[in-house]
Amino acid sequence: MATRSVSRCSGSTAASCAGKATACLGVHLNIEAILSGTEIILTPTSIMLILVSVLLGVLVGALPGLSSTMAVALLIPFTLELEPVVAIAMMAALYCAGTFGGSITAILINAPGAPPAVATALDGYPLAQRGEAGRALGIAAISSVTGGILSLLIFIFAAPLLARIALSFRPQEYFALTLFGLSMLAAISGKSSLRNLIAGLFGVLVSTIGIHLVTGIERFTFGTAVLYEGIDFIPVLIGIFAISEMLKQAQADEAVMERIRSVALRLPSRDDLRRVWATILRSTGIGTIIGILPAEGTTVAAIMGYNEAKRWSKHREEFGKGSVEGIAGPEAANNAGTSGAMVPTLALGIPGSGTTAVILAALIMHGFRPGPFLMRETPEILYAIFVAMLIANVTFLFIGLMGAKVFSMITLLPRTFLWPSVFCFAVVGAYAYQQQMFDVWVMLIAGLVGFYALRHGFGPAPFVMGLVLGDLIEKNWSQSMIIFNSDWTRFFDSPISNLFFILTALSLASPIIRLVFSRFMRKRASSPS
Repeated sequence: MATRSVSRCSGSTAASCAGKATACLGVHLNIEAILSGTEIILTPTSIMLILVSVLLGVLVGALPGLSSTMAVALLIPFTLELEPVVAIAMMAALYCAGTFGGSITAILINAPGAPPAVATALDGYPLAQRGEAGRALGIAAISSVTGGILSLLIFIFAAPLLARIALSFRPQEYFALTLFGLSMLAAISGKSSLRNLIAGLFGVLVSTIGIHLVTGIERFTFGTAVLYEGIDFIPVLIGIFAISEMLKQAQADEAVMERIRSVALRLPSRDDLRRVWATILRSTGIGTIIGILPAEGTTVAAIMGYNEAKRWSKHREEFGKGSVEGIAGPEAANNAGTSGAMVPTLALGIPGSGTTAVILAALIMHGFRPGPFLMRETPEILYAIFVAMLIANVTFLFIGLMGAKVFSMITLLPRTFLWPSVFCFAVVGAYAYQQQMFDVWVMLIAGLVGFYALRHGFGPAPFVMGLVLGDLIEKNWSQSMIIFNSDWTRFFDSPISNLFFILTALSLASPIIRLVFSRFMRKRASSPS
């Protein structure tokens, strides 16, 4: 392709060729960079190391309390003797696989191995309870891989443009985006919008515990030093999903759960894939956009992907009861977010998530200069990382599909063995995160609160969403008010902020709009022509 481009230039006049020289040279350099990056990765040693990273990432992602951020940080010392590009490729592959691995335990035992898998558990676990764990795991694998690959393709062709868009976001734009996320509380799960709002606002309240970073005021600490930094997300996540479900299952110890092995081991059908393809494409776009915004992360992308899947679905009544769209939406979004998070990391030198912050440190440690210089002077490094992430996505597709039948056999274990094991993993996971017993107590208290909340119709997802977004919305509000000298009207000076404010208003008004529209259509249908 590059040769043909250069031939067209050589056959042009001198004047026209001068105008096209830059474009032709850019095509040539890009193709050479792709070939050079591919050549670096496609060696037996590199591929073997990437496969090891994928297996490690899936394992780490599946264990509650362990995160891909922790795994990448632990991997850095072992990569110092490797080729720098191969070392960074291993970390990127582990990042992708760790994001997918969290869905395994989320689906099988309602214990999200990673924060982005919170939304996957909402429909994945009910599907596994119906004896269709293999189907749920297969949909999760296919959606994750498709979202990751499509996002990588977008990244390859539009990285500079996406980087400029991400750079244009200021605290007021982040505040408006986070407010839009909070507007989804009413529809995220459950049957009662009022209960969802109450649970979400309680999550926002919990997120305010600790010392306010701007004013230095202590809030709800009660003189306890361990509360100065607030309540961490991971122990609450483990408790409110895994422990509350364990307590719920303990109440039904005399019930007989029928598990049909042939159904449990069944993979997704063509009808399932036809049903979720639009959801996967939509969530891929959401995940890519959210991923390139620094500090938003894949958890926010997964929650938004789930909500939009429910908003656009023709079968909203199935959500929360085992909808394949409810699995495809968050899984495509969170894995697309991992690729999107690499955009500000590599193109601007600004980490797009906690894990990419560690990868950014590793890039500097290995002698690279993240930012425009890296994209301009050594593009082959970028394409080597792209190729490594593509290999990782294809690899855990096989792990997800071939291993789905093996993983799904966990649901066939007697509960007398399964749930004590879940409790042990939950305690270890909560303690291992920061090596302090306080997190274990937080996990147990969150489990009790989640158990009694479920008994009274309050879903865990709105609470978790409020806890995640509450900290972001407060931080961006405080930064914006400092910049605006406490003039809140300046939030409306930004077109991007105004767009998200309009979307928030439409999201809050959507139940009323839908009700008015349905009444209008019924009245129109009943009236004589």
